[in-house]
Amino acid sequence: MATKVYIVYYSMYGHVEKLAEEIKKGAASVEGVDAKLWQVPETLSEEILGKMSAPPKSDVPVITPHELAEADGFIFGFPTRFGMMSAQFKAFLDATGGLWRTQQLAGKPAGIFYSTGSQGGGQETTALTAITQLVHHGMIFVPIGYTFGAGMFEMEQVKGGSPYGAGTYAGDGSRMPSELELAQAFHQGKYIAGITKKLQAAA
Repeated sequence: MATKVYIVYYSMYGHVEKLAEEIKKGAASVEGVDAKLWQVPETLSEEILGKMSAPPKSDVPVITPHELAEADGFIFGFPTRFGMMSAQFKAFLDATGGLWRTQQLAGKPAGIFYSTGSQGGGQETTALTAITQLVHHGMIFVPIGYTFGAGMFEMEQVKGGSPYGAGTYAGDGSRMPSELELAQAFHQGKYIAGITKKLQAAA
């Protein structure tokens, strides 16, 4: 039976989605792993999104809370809002009370990735404050640490991400993830998928 890894994300302008696509490639590169992309529901109206110049959503399916129980592991992604996850993703997690009550996600590994507007915009706090959601569900937080190697110490170019997980800087919205940031995202997908597969085999 294949190991199921769900990459679940919210992306308003495409930065997080770009990372998610690369994370999926990394996870799918692990033999025996079935990686799938999911979006969480949008909470803003089309009118508001239009005023914010948000592009149309992609055709990635929208997940419902109960579908989380089908996965063996997760990698959650979201943009930051004042150093924390976006309200859309928080609203989705707020709807997982039934899974929490039955602890259906307990013991399952989960990673985090993110996008911020600036270098001081929450590359670590966004992940750090999101860990509380995993803890209450009994999930196992899997950071990437420094397993990405030399890329973690890059000083010649702007690079998002941290030991908590892959990341990117959106700036004014025009900057998309760099090749190095995408490489880190691929690594995160492969790394967490490998750990998920090992945990499933040991269960």
